[in-house]
Amino acid sequence: MKLCSACLLGVNCRYDGKSAANKKVIALLKKEILIPVCPEQLGGLPTPREPVELKGNRALTKSGKDLTENFIRGAKEVLMLAKLFNIKEAILKQGSPSCGCGRIYDGTFSGRTVKGYGITAALLIENGIKVISEENL
Repeated sequence: MKLCSACLLGVNCRYDGKSAANKKVIALLKKEILIPVCPEQLGGLPTPREPVELKGNRALTKSGKDLTENFIRGAKEVLMLAKLFNIKEAILKQGSPSCGCGRIYDGTFSGRTVKGYGITAALLIENGIKVISEENL
């Protein structure tokens, strides 16, 4: 049993109201249980929503609104679910300010990425949960 970014399973929960359905992730459903999570929705944000990128330790919208508290709240909810189900691994959406694992957008809304982790991915890793992206599946 693993946690999985809900958008990778075809749930329309991304900032743009769409999914990021991934064939490899969906195929994995035949072999094991994947628990879909969207940290941003769990943190109280609507879908669709304005794009967010991390700038330092802050989650800022393109227009400059600070949504850091929503992102932290969502990350804590995902961690609570991981503990509740004794989850040891998560498959998270690369690039996301919540779920990015290894690469995230650089905070300039220019499409450039940098090494780094989203807020949820970082919290899960800090708590001993292995995090991989759909790209490394």
